[in-house]
Amino acid sequence: MPLWIAVTLSAALFQTWRTAKQQKLRGQLSVNGAGVVRYLYGVPFGLLLLLAYGGLSGQAPPAPSLPFMALVAAGGLAQILATNLLILSFGARGFAVGTAYAKTEAVQGAILALLLLGERISALAWLGIAIGVGGVLHLSLAGRETGPRGLLRAAAQPAALYGLSAGTGFALTAVLIKAANQELPHPDPILRALTTLVAANILQTIMQGGWLAWREPEQFRAVFRTWRDSLPVGALSALGSACWFTGFALAPVALVRALGQTEILFTLLFSRFYLRETMTRAEVAGALVVVFGVVLVLAGR
Repeated sequence: MPLWIAVTLSAALFQTWRTAKQQKLRGQLSVNGAGVVRYLYGVPFGLLLLLAYGGLSGQAPPAPSLPFMALVAAGGLAQILATNLLILSFGARGFAVGTAYAKTEAVQGAILALLLLGERISALAWLGIAIGVGGVLHLSLAGRETGPRGLLRAAAQPAALYGLSAGTGFALTAVLIKAANQELPHPDPILRALTTLVAANILQTIMQGGWLAWREPEQFRAVFRTWRDSLPVGALSALGSACWFTGFALAPVALVRALGQTEILFTLLFSRFYLRETMTRAEVAGALVVVFGVVLVLAGR
């Protein structure tokens, strides 16, 4: 199995696990508070991963440049906004469906990568992405009227608006992070990915943590009071981002994000067994369509 496939599947699992735990934090923290814990508590774990890999491989991290830092800051800000929008979508219609709307990032990422990075993929891969997004839409419309009118009504609801916007933010994050990774002067893509992860988490902690301290000082203090619940979120976030960033370094953004749609399977499992939300047959059918789309993406890679 190619390394990018293994790390992408791992990223999808870690991200789903982290998001489910982050959703649990919403009872203790605000949207910004629940968002900042993934970066603040992710920094030490990211540093640990970087030092461990550098020590085992006998390599020193590459020195960051100004263009690299600018791209990381932009990608980090896009991820902060996307994460907040995703958390808001959960309250509108639940964890599983909120994530489903955001998974339109696969096709959005493919378009942005083509326009901004010049990445091209096969026609079969494009078909797989389209089918996967169709499965996501079926999942998002589960239990509602289908057809053009049903689609328009669903797309105008808060869960859709938040989720689709989150998908755009995550797609832009992927493109910017890959561009930042390519700015680092080092031949090892994994070391570049881990260096990018640490830089991103530090900048994101400064950006969102500073905003939280200024606008929500009580929530800023609560972030530290809830460290027992927040620490696992940071660890899972660091592991997931390390895998995503490595996948972006090894393969086109479109393929990584398309394979990442398998997250919806993990999402349904977490939704059912961790958050105790009810799954419908239509939601399961939508997930199977997503899987079929992913199979086509891999066949056309």
